[in-house]
Amino acid sequence: MKRVAPIMIIVIGTLSAACAFAQSNLSLRAVGVSAAFVNAENLDGTFGLGVFADMGQITPQIRLEPSIEYWSKSEESFGAKASLSDLAIGARGKYYFEVTSPKIHPYAGAGLGLHFLHAESSVSMPGYPTFSADASDTKLGLDIGGGMETALSPKHDFRAEAWYGIVSDASQFSLRVGVSQKLGL
Repeated sequence: MKRVAPIMIIVIGTLSAACAFAQSNLSLRAVGVSAAFVNAENLDGTFGLGVFADMGQITPQIRLEPSIEYWSKSEESFGAKASLSDLAIGARGKYYFEVTSPKIHPYAGAGLGLHFLHAESSVSMPGYPTFSADASDTKLGLDIGGGMETALSPKHDFRAEAWYGIVSDASQFSLRVGVSQKLGL
């Protein structure tokens, strides 16, 4: 009996994966660019840029979207300057809700990303040497969010979305807009 349970789990998992693979339609469908207002933990807001790709459907309602996003923020006060930048490389799964309007396509999603964080700080006072330090770290983050997209033309889509990235010591909320171009039409 102890051996039957693991074998049944493997058989059910294999059959489920085969069904999901049969429904998937993965290929490069579109590429796009985005601009964002990013509010990182313990920092004022800043602007960010990104690129993304629509890699098609994992299931009829779920699409796969890899992305690369970058933002940087510097602050200066009383002779001290600090800056933090984040280059995030990740992928999100987006669940598209069925709606009656063919023009607006709302979605919710989640994903994982590697965040390459770089922090710099320096202190300078007249008559004294400048002290500076910098540090880099790579952290895994979880993205949760959603938005909507609509067609601008047969080959171009517009999107507006909100994402919250949970990253140790650098969590961030972002409001993004983007434009994508469909490929292969």
